[in-house]
Amino acid sequence: MHSTALRGSGLRAQGKAPQAGRRSVAFASAPVSRRSVSVLAAHAPPTVADTKARFLNSYSRPIPAIYNVVVQELLVQQHFIRYNIAYQYNEVFALGFVSVFDQILDSFEQGERSKVFEAYISALGEDPARYRADAERLEADAKALTGSEGLAPDAEGSELQRVLARVAGAAADGKLAYNKFFAIGLFRLLELTGAKEPAALERLVKSVGAKPEAVNKDLLLYKGILSKLSAAKELMKEFLEREKKKQAERDAAKAEKAAATSS
Repeated sequence: MHSTALRGSGLRAQGKAPQAGRRSVAFASAPVSRRSVSVLAAHAPPTVADTKARFLNSYSRPIPAIYNVVVQELLVQQHFIRYNIAYQYNEVFALGFVSVFDQILDSFEQGERSKVFEAYISALGEDPARYRADAERLEADAKALTGSEGLAPDAEGSELQRVLARVAGAAADGKLAYNKFFAIGLFRLLELTGAKEPAALERLVKSVGAKPEAVNKDLLLYKGILSKLSAAKELMKEFLEREKKKQAERDAAKAEKAAATSS
């Protein structure tokens, strides 16, 4: 199994005038020039609507509803991950996302799946080729291992171990922006080595500075999403088979009627 899928909220605060007897501090604001406003606007992150529009402009073909709902939800979630002030790209995160994407669109024709992938990542202002290359490299390195021991972070070890060491270093410095795709990337690495015991996952999670409880929660959520998607695909398959059978019956009836008329 390729192993998961944030909502943003805003708060408006209304200030009250300080009551008598309480100390208050006033902050004077300097006038803001039009140039300053334009510079701030230029550096402001795009909105969710902007990201969705970029995606739809890049891939304008209709996506079946069964997939489109999940893809749009993932895009919204990843928008908030991507434009979080603490966001930092890393290869494990890329592996997690690619695994999710490929699992969800596994029945898509390969060429179309690649186009959707490119439009999706480009809409977030990132490089699709980098995501795919990093994910494939980690997959190949993990497959070559004979056990989970090779996943221990080591700045002087294999390329995969060096990647994990950089992640662990970021966590130690308080700069690891944990998210669901990162959790899935860790699980996928273990899956590729053949390790199945929960203890192996816990060791890997702790070694890179993530929290086991958060990872386990996100993995359970992701498995639930895949189960629902699988059930929806099965219903769609049954629906299409019924429609195909009905169409065949209609065609046969028309042919029979036409034969009777001609005779």
